Amino acid sequence: MTKKIINLGQLYPREMNIYGDNGNLMALAWRLKRYDFQPRLHKIGVGQLLPRELDILVAGGGQDSGQLKIQSDLLKKGDELKRRVSEGLSLLAVCGTYQLLGHYFQTSDGKHIKGIGLFDAYTRATNRRLIGNIVISSPFGRLVGFENHSGQTYLADDQLPLGRTTKGFGNDEASGKEGAVWLNAIGTYLHGPLLPKNPALADHFIEQAVFRRYGIKTLPDLDDALAKKAADIAATRP
Repeated sequence: MTKKIINLGQLYPREMNIYGDNGNLMALAWRLKRYDFQPRLHKIGVGQLLPRELDILVAGGGQDSGQLKIQSDLLKKGDELKRRVSEGLSLLAVCGTYQLLGHYFQTSDGKHIKGIGLFDAYTRATNRRLIGNIVISSPFGRLVGFENHSGQTYLADDQLPLGRTTKGFGNDEASGKEGAVWLNAIGTYLHGPLLPKNPALADHFIEQAVFRRYGIKTLPDLDDALAKKAADIAATRP
């Protein structure tokens, strides 16, 4: 019997993939196999089109130089990406890519790197680095990760955050907000990588994708004891 296929995409794997963000794609693929789906992987670089059959798209962090390399290409993809999300595409964007899904990122030397405005937010570089393990409360329960960014992101009043920090900084030094959410798109500063230590969030993306693609509403339980133990340990570290 042929297994049902779920298409996973990684956006800018060469330019935007630091602090283990590639692990988010690996975690989704592993869990899909455990749920008896067949993950099909798509690496989407600069100048390459978004595959029509995408179900879940992930993108990672990068330095300012990486953001500059992808800026013009991301702007070309921006309208289609927003349309895809409005039609149900699930998207996870971490750190540098999260910043460029806002309106703009202002670098420390005053350059404006224009974003696509998927999130109603903007980011400014500062001389303060926000670094360390981070814990947030969210609709998906406790989320644990690692942040390392000097850009501080500010959400519009009506922009929904991913959650509230209980340890660490999040979007900025003062608000207590972390990340941003629009429909099935999530932006966040949580590296780690994020999804292996937070299986409930990984399953959120999978559940949305398999329901949209195949109308499947429930998934069997997996044994996530090791993932939860890893999260527990990370949550106690500085």
